[in-house]
Amino acid sequence: VQLVESGGDSVQAGGSLRLSCGLSGSTISRYSMGWFRQAPGKEREGVARIRRDGVITYADAVTGRFTISKDNAKNTLELQMSSLKPEDTAMYFCAANSGLVYTFRPEFYTYWGQGTQVTVSS
Repeated sequence: VQLVESGGDSVQAGGSLRLSCGLSGSTISRYSMGWFRQAPGKEREGVARIRRDGVITYADAVTGRFTISKDNAKNTLELQMSSLKPEDTAMYFCAANSGLVYTFRPEFYTYWGQGTQVTVSS
């Protein structure tokens, strides 16, 4: 399984971005998927996840601003981000696990992409 993220960019605070993660080598419907981010000097943190059974969970910091979705036909995972803040600046990663995932702990995700950079300026 390979994951490739795209869509990262530099935007001003209050702006929007849409990240995409393409999965190859398998079918995305078989996986629980997550979006994570890591800022310089900080630990990787979970942003949003969508379980294989469709249950969605958001981190408190992004609830109401970010929307995760999965397109089984395109084999992609999306993250629509709005009302962006400077503190959202980070490298964003998508990750996958073939089971049902109930956590944002990175060690529970098997496959990872290389990341896409999001920079939000004030």
